[in-house]
Amino acid sequence: MDMRQAFGRALKGRRQARQLTQEDFSDVSSRTYLSTLERGMKCPTLDKVVELASVLGVHPLTLIAESFLVLEPGQTLETLLAVVQREAQQV
Repeated sequence: MDMRQAFGRALKGRRQARQLTQEDFSDVSSRTYLSTLERGMKCPTLDKVVELASVLGVHPLTLIAESFLVLEPGQTLETLLAVVQREAQQV
């Protein structure tokens, strides 16, 4: 699995958990484009991740973090966030 596929699974999982349809994203994306994202056929820009997260009512980092959790199933959210926090503090 690559990052496009992981992002697609995370996006679809979050969308379904919120009981949203692909049509609910029509203000930020076509249903066709959303479908290609969910199937891992395309990779969104950062601007698009922000727009998608807005419709889902989550922070864009949530979608990205969930993508990495799909990509690396043995990793926990706590471990991932600890790495991000440590690296962000080094700036």
